[in-house]
Amino acid sequence: MKNFKIIAFTHKNTELKDIGRFHIDANDCSSRLNFLKSSMELKELMYLSTCNRVEFLLNYHTEITPFFLIDFFKSFNPQWTNEEAMWAAKNAFTYEGEEAILHFFNVASSIDSLVVGEREIITQVRNSFELSRELGISGDLIRLVVRKTIEAAKQVYTQTAIATKSVSIVSLANRKLKDLKVKDDARLLIIGAGQTNSSLAKYLKKHKFKNFTIFNRTLSKAEMLAEELKGKAYPLTELENYRGGFDVLITCTGSAGQIVTEELYAKLLGDDKNKKVIIDLAVPNDFDVNISKNFPVHLIEVASLKTIAEENLEKRHQELDACKLIIAENLTEFKLMHKTRMVELAMSDVPKMVRDIKEMALGTVFAKEVSSLDEQAKETLDKILAYVEKKYISVPMKMAKEILLEEKIKK
Repeated sequence: MKNFKIIAFTHKNTELKDIGRFHIDANDCSSRLNFLKSSMELKELMYLSTCNRVEFLLNYHTEITPFFLIDFFKSFNPQWTNEEAMWAAKNAFTYEGEEAILHFFNVASSIDSLVVGEREIITQVRNSFELSRELGISGDLIRLVVRKTIEAAKQVYTQTAIATKSVSIVSLANRKLKDLKVKDDARLLIIGAGQTNSSLAKYLKKHKFKNFTIFNRTLSKAEMLAEELKGKAYPLTELENYRGGFDVLITCTGSAGQIVTEELYAKLLGDDKNKKVIIDLAVPNDFDVNISKNFPVHLIEVASLKTIAEENLEKRHQELDACKLIIAENLTEFKLMHKTRMVELAMSDVPKMVRDIKEMALGTVFAKEVSSLDEQAKETLDKILAYVEKKYISVPMKMAKEILLEEKIKK
Protein backbone atom coordinates (compact mmCIF):
# COMPACT_ATOMS: atom_id res chain seq x y z
CA MET A 1 0.00 0.00 0.00
CA LYS A 2 2.96 2.32 0.57
CA ASN A 3 3.54 2.40 -3.20
CA PHE A 4 0.21 4.12 -3.78
CA LYS A 5 0.74 7.87 -4.30
CA ILE A 6 -1.37 10.83 -5.36
CA ILE A 7 -0.28 14.15 -6.86
CA ALA A 8 -3.16 16.63 -6.66
CA PHE A 9 -4.17 20.12 -7.67
CA THR A 10 -7.49 21.26 -6.23
CA HIS A 11 -9.41 24.41 -5.43
CA LYS A 12 -7.64 24.32 -2.05
CA ASN A 13 -4.12 24.82 -3.38
CA THR A 14 -4.50 26.10 -6.95
CA GLU A 15 -6.58 28.81 -8.58
CA LEU A 16 -9.25 27.40 -10.86
CA LYS A 17 -7.76 29.11 -13.92
CA ASP A 18 -4.43 27.35 -13.25
CA ILE A 19 -6.01 23.93 -12.83
CA GLY A 20 -6.90 24.22 -16.50
CA ARG A 21 -3.18 24.05 -17.31
CA PHE A 22 -3.27 20.36 -16.38
CA HIS A 23 -6.12 19.52 -18.76
CA ILE A 24 -5.36 16.93 -21.45
CA ASP A 25 -7.37 16.95 -24.66
CA ALA A 26 -9.24 13.68 -25.14
CA ASN A 27 -7.39 13.03 -28.40
CA ASP A 28 -4.02 13.30 -26.64
CA CYS A 29 -4.77 11.22 -23.53
CA SER A 30 -3.36 7.96 -24.82
CA SER A 31 -0.04 9.32 -26.09
CA ARG A 32 0.59 11.72 -23.22
CA LEU A 33 -0.36 9.41 -20.36
CA ASN A 34 1.51 6.43 -21.81
CA PHE A 35 4.57 8.61 -22.30
CA LEU A 36 4.28 9.90 -18.73
CA LYS A 37 4.01 6.37 -17.33
CA SER A 38 6.95 5.00 -19.30
CA SER A 39 9.28 7.99 -18.91
CA MET A 40 8.78 8.10 -15.12
CA GLU A 41 8.93 4.30 -14.83
CA LEU A 42 5.58 4.14 -13.07
CA LYS A 43 4.08 0.71 -12.47
CA GLU A 44 0.54 2.17 -12.74
CA LEU A 45 -1.07 5.52 -13.51
CA MET A 46 -4.57 7.01 -13.43
CA TYR A 47 -5.54 10.57 -14.40
CA LEU A 48 -8.59 12.31 -12.90
CA SER A 49 -9.60 15.72 -14.27
CA THR A 50 -12.70 17.72 -13.25
CA CYS A 51 -13.66 21.39 -13.34
CA ASN A 52 -11.99 22.03 -9.98
CA ARG A 53 -9.31 19.36 -9.55
CA VAL A 54 -6.69 17.28 -11.31
CA GLU A 55 -5.26 14.21 -9.60
CA PHE A 56 -2.60 11.72 -10.67
CA LEU A 57 -2.82 8.28 -9.01
CA LEU A 58 0.46 6.39 -9.10
CA ASN A 59 1.86 2.99 -8.21
CA TYR A 60 5.47 3.98 -7.65
CA HIS A 61 8.13 2.24 -5.60
CA THR A 62 10.07 5.18 -4.12
CA GLU A 63 9.32 8.39 -2.25
CA ILE A 64 7.99 11.42 -4.12
CA THR A 65 10.65 14.13 -3.89
CA PRO A 66 10.76 17.68 -5.30
CA PHE A 67 13.18 16.45 -7.96
CA PHE A 68 10.79 13.65 -8.91
CA LEU A 69 7.94 16.17 -9.22
CA ILE A 70 9.93 18.45 -11.52
CA ASP A 71 10.79 15.51 -13.80
CA PHE A 72 7.19 14.31 -13.57
CA PHE A 73 5.76 17.60 -14.87
CA LYS A 74 8.41 17.91 -17.56
CA SER A 75 7.21 14.51 -18.79
CA PHE A 76 3.57 15.47 -18.32
CA ASN A 77 4.03 18.44 -20.63
CA PRO A 78 7.36 18.49 -22.51
CA GLN A 79 6.43 21.95 -23.82
CA TRP A 80 6.65 23.45 -20.34
CA THR A 81 9.70 25.45 -19.34
CA ASN A 82 11.77 24.60 -16.27
CA GLU A 83 10.03 27.46 -14.45
CA GLU A 84 6.57 26.04 -15.25
CA ALA A 85 7.58 22.54 -14.11
CA MET A 86 9.04 23.99 -10.91
CA TRP A 87 5.84 25.99 -10.31
CA ALA A 88 3.77 22.80 -10.63
CA ALA A 89 6.12 20.88 -8.34
CA LYS A 90 5.95 23.62 -5.72
CA ASN A 91 2.15 23.86 -5.75
CA ALA A 92 1.28 20.16 -5.88
CA PHE A 93 -0.30 18.35 -2.95
CA THR A 94 1.23 14.89 -2.52
CA TYR A 95 -0.11 11.92 -0.58
CA GLU A 96 1.41 8.49 0.03
CA GLY A 97 0.19 5.15 1.36
CA GLU A 98 -2.69 5.21 3.83
CA GLU A 99 -2.91 9.01 3.64
CA ALA A 100 -3.41 8.76 -0.14
CA ILE A 101 -6.17 6.16 0.26
CA LEU A 102 -7.95 8.33 2.83
CA HIS A 103 -7.63 11.39 0.57
CA PHE A 104 -9.15 9.57 -2.39
CA PHE A 105 -12.03 8.26 -0.27
CA ASN A 106 -12.71 11.87 0.73
CA VAL A 107 -12.56 12.99 -2.91
CA ALA A 108 -15.06 10.42 -4.18
CA SER A 109 -17.33 11.01 -1.18
CA SER A 110 -17.33 14.74 -2.06
CA ILE A 111 -16.02 15.74 1.36
CA ASP A 112 -13.03 17.31 -0.39
CA SER A 113 -15.09 18.83 -3.22
CA LEU A 114 -15.60 22.50 -3.97
CA VAL A 115 -19.28 21.75 -3.50
CA VAL A 116 -19.78 19.22 -0.70
CA GLY A 117 -22.35 16.60 -1.68
CA GLU A 118 -21.51 16.85 -5.39
CA ARG A 119 -22.37 13.32 -6.54
CA GLU A 120 -20.94 13.79 -10.05
CA ILE A 121 -17.47 13.08 -8.70
CA ILE A 122 -18.16 9.37 -8.21
CA THR A 123 -19.02 9.03 -11.91
CA GLN A 124 -15.90 10.99 -12.84
CA VAL A 125 -13.76 8.66 -10.73
CA ARG A 126 -15.31 5.61 -12.36
CA ASN A 127 -14.88 7.03 -15.89
CA SER A 128 -11.27 8.00 -15.21
CA PHE A 129 -10.48 4.48 -14.05
CA GLU A 130 -12.16 2.97 -17.11
CA LEU A 131 -10.03 5.21 -19.33
CA SER A 132 -6.82 4.20 -17.54
CA ARG A 133 -7.81 0.55 -17.85
CA GLU A 134 -8.55 0.91 -21.57
CA LEU A 135 -5.20 2.65 -22.10
CA GLY A 136 -3.45 -0.16 -20.24
CA ILE A 137 -1.78 2.19 -17.75
CA SER A 138 -3.46 1.02 -14.51
CA GLY A 139 -3.24 -2.33 -12.78
CA ASP A 140 -4.17 -4.34 -9.72
CA LEU A 141 -3.39 -1.78 -6.99
CA ILE A 142 -5.31 1.10 -8.56
CA ARG A 143 -8.15 -1.30 -9.38
CA LEU A 144 -8.43 -2.25 -5.70
CA VAL A 145 -8.26 1.38 -4.58
CA VAL A 146 -10.94 2.56 -7.01
CA ARG A 147 -13.21 -0.38 -6.23
CA LYS A 148 -13.13 0.32 -2.48
CA THR A 149 -13.30 4.07 -3.06
CA ILE A 150 -16.57 3.75 -4.96
CA GLU A 151 -17.98 1.44 -2.28
CA ALA A 152 -17.10 3.96 0.44
CA ALA A 153 -18.58 6.87 -1.53
CA LYS A 154 -21.84 5.02 -2.13
CA GLN A 155 -22.17 4.34 1.60
CA VAL A 156 -21.58 8.01 2.38
CA TYR A 157 -24.26 9.11 -0.09
CA THR A 158 -26.83 6.55 1.05
CA GLN A 159 -26.21 6.47 4.80
CA THR A 160 -25.85 10.20 5.45
CA ALA A 161 -27.72 13.33 4.42
CA ILE A 162 -24.69 14.98 2.85
CA ALA A 163 -26.14 14.70 -0.65
CA THR A 164 -29.86 14.94 0.07
CA LYS A 165 -29.79 18.62 -0.84
CA SER A 166 -27.08 18.36 -3.45
CA VAL A 167 -25.74 21.63 -4.75
CA SER A 168 -23.40 20.49 -7.49
CA ILE A 169 -22.15 22.86 -10.14
CA VAL A 170 -25.03 21.65 -12.29
CA SER A 171 -27.74 22.25 -9.68
CA LEU A 172 -26.21 25.58 -8.66
CA ALA A 173 -26.32 26.76 -12.27
CA ASN A 174 -29.93 25.63 -12.57
CA ARG A 175 -30.81 27.46 -9.36
CA LYS A 176 -29.27 30.64 -10.78
CA LEU A 177 -31.49 30.32 -13.85
CA LYS A 178 -34.53 29.99 -11.57
CA ASP A 179 -33.46 33.05 -9.61
CA LEU A 180 -33.23 34.99 -12.86
CA LYS A 181 -36.71 33.71 -13.83
CA VAL A 182 -35.51 32.24 -17.12
CA LYS A 183 -38.50 30.68 -18.89
CA ASP A 184 -38.48 27.03 -19.92
CA ASP A 185 -38.88 27.97 -23.60
CA ALA A 186 -35.65 30.00 -23.52
CA ARG A 187 -33.19 29.38 -26.36
CA LEU A 188 -30.18 27.55 -24.90
CA LEU A 189 -26.96 27.73 -26.91
CA ILE A 190 -24.50 25.13 -25.58
CA ILE A 191 -20.81 25.15 -26.48
CA GLY A 192 -19.12 21.86 -25.62
CA ALA A 193 -20.68 18.41 -25.24
CA GLY A 194 -18.45 17.09 -22.47
CA GLN A 195 -19.62 15.60 -19.20
CA THR A 196 -20.30 18.89 -17.37
CA ASN A 197 -22.35 20.46 -20.16
CA SER A 198 -24.12 17.18 -20.88
CA SER A 199 -25.06 16.80 -17.23
CA LEU A 200 -26.32 20.38 -17.04
CA ALA A 201 -28.29 20.09 -20.29
CA LYS A 202 -29.95 16.85 -19.20
CA TYR A 203 -30.70 18.39 -15.82
CA LEU A 204 -32.31 21.38 -17.53
CA LYS A 205 -34.33 19.06 -19.76
CA LYS A 206 -35.73 17.37 -16.64
CA HIS A 207 -36.76 20.83 -15.48
CA LYS A 208 -38.82 21.38 -18.66
CA PHE A 209 -36.30 23.34 -20.77
CA LYS A 210 -36.65 22.21 -24.35
CA ASN A 211 -34.89 24.53 -26.83
CA PHE A 212 -31.29 23.29 -27.18
CA THR A 213 -28.61 24.00 -29.78
CA ILE A 214 -25.24 22.29 -29.27
CA PHE A 215 -21.85 23.09 -30.78
CA ASN A 216 -18.89 20.80 -30.21
CA ARG A 217 -15.46 20.17 -31.68
CA THR A 218 -16.43 16.55 -32.35
CA LEU A 219 -19.75 16.70 -34.19
CA SER A 220 -20.75 13.12 -33.36
CA LYS A 221 -20.75 13.90 -29.60
CA ALA A 222 -22.89 16.99 -30.21
CA GLU A 223 -25.29 14.91 -32.28
CA MET A 224 -25.60 12.25 -29.56
CA LEU A 225 -26.44 14.89 -26.96
CA ALA A 226 -28.79 16.73 -29.32
CA GLU A 227 -30.66 13.53 -30.06
CA GLU A 228 -31.27 12.97 -26.35
CA LEU A 229 -32.33 16.59 -25.86
CA LYS A 230 -34.33 16.75 -29.11
CA GLY A 231 -32.17 19.70 -30.12
CA LYS A 232 -29.83 20.67 -32.96
CA ALA A 233 -26.12 19.91 -33.33
CA TYR A 234 -23.34 21.68 -35.22
CA PRO A 235 -19.54 21.47 -35.39
CA LEU A 236 -17.69 24.11 -33.38
CA THR A 237 -16.18 25.51 -36.59
CA GLU A 238 -19.66 26.75 -37.58
CA LEU A 239 -20.25 28.69 -34.36
CA GLU A 240 -19.28 32.07 -35.79
CA ASN A 241 -21.84 31.61 -38.56
CA TYR A 242 -24.72 30.80 -36.22
CA ARG A 243 -27.54 33.34 -36.36
CA GLY A 244 -30.31 31.44 -34.58
CA GLY A 245 -30.18 33.66 -31.51
CA PHE A 246 -30.07 32.65 -27.86
CA ASP A 247 -31.28 33.61 -24.40
CA VAL A 248 -28.83 31.51 -22.39
CA LEU A 249 -25.30 30.65 -23.49
CA ILE A 250 -23.69 27.69 -21.68
CA THR A 251 -20.06 26.90 -22.32
CA CYS A 252 -17.60 24.35 -20.96
CA THR A 253 -14.80 23.13 -23.21
CA GLY A 254 -11.26 21.93 -22.67
CA SER A 255 -9.80 24.76 -24.71
CA ALA A 256 -6.67 26.43 -23.35
CA GLY A 257 -7.83 29.76 -24.82
CA GLN A 258 -11.08 31.71 -24.82
CA ILE A 259 -13.79 30.39 -27.11
CA VAL A 260 -16.29 33.25 -26.87
CA THR A 261 -14.48 36.48 -27.72
CA GLU A 262 -16.10 39.91 -27.93
CA GLU A 263 -16.11 39.68 -31.72
CA LEU A 264 -17.75 36.25 -31.73
CA TYR A 265 -20.28 37.29 -29.10
CA ALA A 266 -21.31 40.31 -31.18
CA LYS A 267 -21.89 38.03 -34.18
CA LEU A 268 -23.97 35.58 -32.15
CA LEU A 269 -25.99 38.43 -30.68
CA GLY A 270 -26.75 40.17 -33.98
CA ASP A 271 -29.31 42.94 -33.51
CA ASP A 272 -30.66 41.48 -30.28
CA LYS A 273 -30.21 44.00 -27.45
CA ASN A 274 -31.84 41.96 -24.66
CA LYS A 275 -29.84 40.98 -21.59
CA LYS A 276 -28.47 37.44 -21.84
CA VAL A 277 -27.47 34.82 -19.29
CA ILE A 278 -23.97 33.40 -19.67
CA ILE A 279 -23.00 30.22 -17.79
CA ASP A 280 -19.26 29.58 -18.12
CA LEU A 281 -18.26 26.34 -16.40
CA ALA A 282 -14.89 25.98 -18.13
CA VAL A 283 -11.50 26.10 -16.44
CA PRO A 284 -9.86 28.26 -17.70
CA ASN A 285 -12.83 30.40 -18.74
CA ASP A 286 -14.22 30.03 -22.28
CA PHE A 287 -15.90 33.42 -21.99
CA ASP A 288 -14.04 36.72 -22.31
CA VAL A 289 -15.09 38.53 -19.12
CA ASN A 290 -14.62 41.89 -20.89
CA ILE A 291 -17.87 41.11 -22.72
CA SER A 292 -19.77 41.83 -19.52
CA LYS A 293 -18.39 45.39 -19.61
CA ASN A 294 -19.68 46.09 -23.11
CA PHE A 295 -22.85 43.98 -23.31
CA PRO A 296 -25.79 43.47 -20.91
CA VAL A 297 -25.24 40.00 -19.43
CA HIS A 298 -25.77 37.97 -16.29
CA LEU A 299 -22.43 36.10 -15.98
CA ILE A 300 -22.36 32.86 -13.97
CA GLU A 301 -18.97 31.14 -13.65
CA VAL A 302 -17.43 28.37 -11.58
CA ALA A 303 -15.52 30.73 -9.31
CA SER A 304 -18.67 32.70 -8.48
CA LEU A 305 -20.25 29.52 -7.10
CA LYS A 306 -17.56 29.10 -4.45
CA THR A 307 -19.30 31.35 -1.92
CA ILE A 308 -22.47 29.29 -2.17
CA ALA A 309 -20.45 26.12 -1.76
CA GLU A 310 -18.88 27.46 1.43
CA GLU A 311 -22.32 28.32 2.81
CA ASN A 312 -23.52 24.80 2.06
CA LEU A 313 -20.45 23.36 3.76
CA GLU A 314 -21.43 25.23 6.91
CA LYS A 315 -24.99 23.85 6.67
CA ARG A 316 -23.75 20.30 6.20
CA HIS A 317 -20.98 20.20 8.79
CA GLN A 318 -23.16 18.05 11.05
CA GLU A 319 -22.97 15.28 8.42
CA LEU A 320 -19.19 15.35 8.10
CA ASP A 321 -18.53 13.39 11.30
CA ALA A 322 -20.84 10.60 10.13
CA CYS A 323 -19.16 10.60 6.71
CA LYS A 324 -15.69 10.41 8.22
CA LEU A 325 -16.73 7.47 10.39
CA ILE A 326 -17.92 5.55 7.32
CA ILE A 327 -14.70 6.39 5.49
CA ALA A 328 -12.58 5.27 8.46
CA GLU A 329 -14.39 1.93 8.53
CA ASN A 330 -13.83 1.49 4.80
CA LEU A 331 -10.16 2.36 5.19
CA THR A 332 -9.79 -0.42 7.77
CA GLU A 333 -11.58 -2.83 5.42
CA PHE A 334 -9.35 -1.77 2.54
CA LYS A 335 -6.18 -2.48 4.52
CA LEU A 336 -7.43 -6.02 5.22
CA MET A 337 -8.48 -6.47 1.58
CA HIS A 338 -5.09 -5.21 0.42
CA LYS A 339 -3.22 -7.59 2.74
CA THR A 340 -5.35 -10.49 1.49
CA ARG A 341 -4.63 -9.54 -2.09
CA MET A 342 -0.89 -9.34 -1.38
CA VAL A 343 -1.03 -12.88 0.05
CA GLU A 344 -2.90 -14.07 -3.06
CA LEU A 345 -0.33 -12.49 -5.37
CA ALA A 346 2.58 -13.81 -3.32
CA MET A 347 1.16 -17.33 -3.53
CA SER A 348 0.06 -17.13 -7.16
CA ASP A 349 3.19 -18.97 -8.31
CA VAL A 350 2.74 -21.83 -5.84
CA PRO A 351 0.38 -23.94 -8.04
CA LYS A 352 2.92 -23.93 -10.89
CA MET A 353 5.73 -24.78 -8.49
CA VAL A 354 3.71 -27.70 -7.08
CA ARG A 355 2.94 -28.95 -10.61
CA ASP A 356 6.64 -28.74 -11.52
CA ILE A 357 7.55 -30.75 -8.41
CA LYS A 358 4.90 -33.34 -9.26
CA GLU A 359 6.13 -33.66 -12.85
CA MET A 360 9.72 -33.95 -11.65
CA ALA A 361 8.72 -36.71 -9.23
CA LEU A 362 6.73 -38.65 -11.82
CA GLY A 363 9.04 -38.10 -14.76
CA THR A 364 12.47 -38.28 -13.13
CA VAL A 365 12.82 -39.09 -9.43
CA PHE A 366 10.30 -41.95 -9.32
CA ALA A 367 10.03 -42.61 -13.06
CA LYS A 368 11.18 -46.22 -12.74
CA GLU A 369 8.74 -47.01 -9.94
CA VAL A 370 5.83 -45.32 -11.75
CA SER A 371 6.53 -47.21 -14.99
CA SER A 372 6.16 -50.52 -13.13
CA LEU A 373 2.63 -49.68 -11.98
CA ASP A 374 -0.41 -50.99 -13.82
CA GLU A 375 -2.91 -48.56 -15.38
CA GLN A 376 -5.34 -48.66 -12.45
CA ALA A 377 -2.55 -47.88 -9.97
CA LYS A 378 -1.31 -45.02 -12.16
CA GLU A 379 -4.82 -43.60 -12.31
CA THR A 380 -5.17 -43.81 -8.53
CA LEU A 381 -1.77 -42.15 -8.06
CA ASP A 382 -2.77 -39.30 -10.40
CA LYS A 383 -5.96 -38.71 -8.41
CA ILE A 384 -4.04 -38.64 -5.12
CA LEU A 385 -1.45 -36.19 -6.46
CA ALA A 386 -4.15 -33.97 -7.98
CA TYR A 387 -5.95 -33.86 -4.63
CA VAL A 388 -2.74 -33.03 -2.77
CA GLU A 389 -1.88 -30.35 -5.36
CA LYS A 390 -5.27 -28.66 -4.91
CA LYS A 391 -5.16 -28.75 -1.11
CA TYR A 392 -1.53 -27.60 -1.00
CA ILE A 393 -2.56 -24.14 -2.21
CA SER A 394 -6.08 -23.87 -0.74
CA VAL A 395 -5.12 -24.77 2.84
CA PRO A 396 -2.37 -22.15 3.31
CA MET A 397 -4.53 -19.52 1.58
CA LYS A 398 -7.36 -20.28 4.01
CA MET A 399 -4.95 -20.12 6.94
CA ALA A 400 -3.53 -16.78 5.76
CA LYS A 401 -7.02 -15.26 5.44
CA GLU A 402 -7.97 -16.53 8.90
CA ILE A 403 -4.85 -14.91 10.36
CA LEU A 404 -5.71 -11.62 8.67
CA LEU A 405 -9.30 -11.85 9.93
CA GLU A 406 -8.04 -12.46 13.48
CA GLU A 407 -5.85 -9.36 13.18
CA LYS A 408 -8.89 -7.32 12.19
CA ILE A 409 -10.94 -8.63 15.15
CA LYS A 410 -8.13 -7.86 17.62
CA LYS A 411 -7.97 -4.29 16.33
